[in-house]
Amino acid sequence: MCLKALTTVSQTPIVNLAMNDEDQIGQGLRQLEQRVDDLINVCRRLKEENDKLRGNRDTLIEEKSKLAEKNRMARTRLETIVTRLKALDKHQ
Repeated sequence: MCLKALTTVSQTPIVNLAMNDEDQIGQGLRQLEQRVDDLINVCRRLKEENDKLRGNRDTLIEEKSKLAEKNRMARTRLETIVTRLKALDKHQ
């Protein structure tokens, strides 16, 4: 998205040769100001998106850690059950 916005912004010429110098400067400054505003908005939007993605990543890392711990606990319980069943089978 950022590259598309930059490409779109950069395709507009800053000055028009049919205008007088003062009009060209004024027009050029307005267009430059608009480009800067567009870039600021793109950067702001990308920063917000990046912050959101980082938050999602942190949440997923935490969830993964919790699931890994639950998996470890379940494996330990299952191993205990299997050991007890083998011991019970030996006594019978």
